[in-house]
Order: sequence, then structure tokens, then C-alpha cells
Amino acid sequence: MTVISDLNEVEYHPYYSRYINKLDESTGLIESFQLALVEVVDFFNNIPSDLHLFRYEEGKWTIKEVFQHLIDTERIFMYRCFRIARNDKTVLADFDQSIYIQPSRANEKSIEVLIDEYQISRANSIGLLSSLTVDDLKRVGKIQLGPMSSRAAAFTITGHEIWHMEIINKRYL
Repeated sequence: MTVISDLNEVEYHPYYSRYINKLDESTGLIESFQLALVEVVDFFNNIPSDLHLFRYEEGKWTIKEVFQHLIDTERIFMYRCFRIARNDKTVLADFDQSIYIQPSRANEKSIEVLIDEYQISRANSIGLLSSLTVDDLKRVGKIQLGPMSSRAAAFTITGHEIWHMEIINKRYL
């Protein structure tokens, strides 16, 4: 089983430590995805609907847009995880998270549609992670910021979710 304490700091750019450090040292990779599936769905299900379009400041994302951002980020980081695990040596591009929000039309979607989209994406991620070996997950590739292992890309996803749920609790609710 791959756990967060297996990660070595050379497997990811220091920028991603803000997310990876949100995870407990004993957290298993697939376990973190399974637990987060329940926690994230419960979290967004329990936000009152009158706050779904709330922005805590002009120019900031709504709660629905933050949720869409989590979904989109998972897709991108699992793509990175997959390519690195398959030993793809291509330097993988960054993505500008800001340009993804408007075309996503997150604010036009119901919370139920966003939850469904999240659950489908998460099931796909768990399926992919379940198919990878420990060696696949240890494999290190390159993103524009620097090195990233397959497992670091995956752990970043669940830490990123915690990061944003903390922000929602602090600034939106």
C-alpha cells in the first residue's frame, strides 16, 4: 500500500507541499480517494443552496465554481498521474485554473449535477489508481514546475480538496 509518508520531497515541486501536507502521514493513497469521496460529497451536500452562488469577495469564485475547480483539477492531475505512471517522458504543461471556470458553466449546474460529475470522476480515478503498481506510482516525470511522481500527482488531489474545503469553511460559511 502506498502511503503519504512514502513520498520523498524530490518527487514534487515545493508549491504542491501546501496540499500534500494537508494529509496525515499514515494516509493510504486509494484510501484517501475513497474517504474524500464521502467527505467531499457530504460537505457540498450540506452547504445551504442560498450560498451556492456566494462569493466572499468580488472576483472570487462561487462555491459551485470552487467545486467545479476541484473536479477539473482532479481530471488534470490524474492525467498527469497516468502519463507519468506509463513512463511518458514528455514535460507536462501547467494549466491556468482561472480560464477553466467560465467555460465550465458551473453556476448553471445544480449541486446534484456537480456531485454526479465529481462521483464519476472519482470512480475513474480510483479505478486508475487500483490498476497501478507501486513501481508505477513511484515513477517520476516532469511538469513545467519541475519533477512530479505519479503518486505525488494523486496525493495532491485529495490534499487540494482539503485546502479548498478549509477556505470555504473560513470565508464562505
